[in-house]
Amino acid sequence: MKKVVLAYSGGLDTSIIIPWLKENYDCQVIAMVADLGQGDELNLIEEKALKSGASKVYIQDVRKRFVEEYIFPALKAGAIYESRYLLGTSLARPLIAQQLVEIAEKEGAEAVAHGATGKGNDQVRFELSVKALNPRLKIIAPWREWKIISRDEAIDYANARGIPVPVTKERPYSMDRNLMHLSHEGGLLEDPANEMPADVLMLTVQPEKAPDNPTYLEIYFECGSPKKVDGIELDPVSLLERLNLIGGANGIGIVDMVENRLVGIKSRGVYETPGGTLLFIAHRELESLCLDRMTMHFKEIVASRYSELVYEGVWFAPLKEALDAFVENTQKTVTGTVRLKLYKGNCTPAGALSPYSLYDPELATFGRDQAYNQADATGFINIFGLPLKVRALMEEKAGLKNGSK
Repeated sequence: MKKVVLAYSGGLDTSIIIPWLKENYDCQVIAMVADLGQGDELNLIEEKALKSGASKVYIQDVRKRFVEEYIFPALKAGAIYESRYLLGTSLARPLIAQQLVEIAEKEGAEAVAHGATGKGNDQVRFELSVKALNPRLKIIAPWREWKIISRDEAIDYANARGIPVPVTKERPYSMDRNLMHLSHEGGLLEDPANEMPADVLMLTVQPEKAPDNPTYLEIYFECGSPKKVDGIELDPVSLLERLNLIGGANGIGIVDMVENRLVGIKSRGVYETPGGTLLFIAHRELESLCLDRMTMHFKEIVASRYSELVYEGVWFAPLKEALDAFVENTQKTVTGTVRLKLYKGNCTPAGALSPYSLYDPELATFGRDQAYNQADATGFINIFGLPLKVRALMEEKAGLKNGSK
């Protein structure tokens, strides 16, 4: 094998994979870095990859694409895995895989590689995406091949080769950061009985340390996509960055959960998703105004399935594409402004306005109105409750009332 393109993050796993690939496959290793909004994590990353043994480094700025083509579709779908996880890592993996395939094809590489472990979800997400985009590429997953069996051993491997890594045995958290979130796993978090250590959070303040006065902000949506914050129009990347700062300063978006991995293992992780949490709460509030009851209730079913598809790594599946078409159709009238109140980790809607609102105050009022004839409810209840009445009469006739036969 002459060339392998590695999904490189500069973290512990991918840092030691470069020399491992060269030692075990006798190949050139081309590092592909996807800039998803990691910020200062990317400082000197090219230099680091080259010092670790990479023959070439590609740094792909895909932040705009990530927000527009991955985060916003999930937002419109209302995709939240197990009712808590906003899928920050899950959404990034198919895009990274796309970049891997593109660089592999450009370089004429025979294989791609990733640093996901054999216990996690990411191996599935990377590999299913690669299979869907270029089924002829070989996929190398070092964690399923090498003899390293722990993060401590991985750190020792790096130290023995003079490779600096961003974790230590004292702070061994596995982190994944992008514009959507920052995730933390490992270390003390592996025991669900342990409270989250104070040093874990990096994007979000502890709620008790947030300001003592509430913060209000407004988010404007157009056809389901956020466009403005407090009346100021922003591009997708700047908008999410702005909301991350506001949400983080108010302790918004901290999720500490035990989740069900696709491979059958339960894992405990801490997710910081400040801006994404604000968007999901605001979007849901706007939909409550603009979607009819049947569509909204069915969309809740779609949201659950959609979140599973994203979590399981089948972003490029026909079913997911079909659900995207349904979701996009529901967003035609999801336009308007939502006001949010942020206070010490809590985010609550504080008003919503839309030109397509289905809320009619003339119908909903408890005061005098001329739009609704309350006597009409009698016939509706009689018809709606007819099956219950028929069953009760049958039970009475058959002697089944009160448990008798």
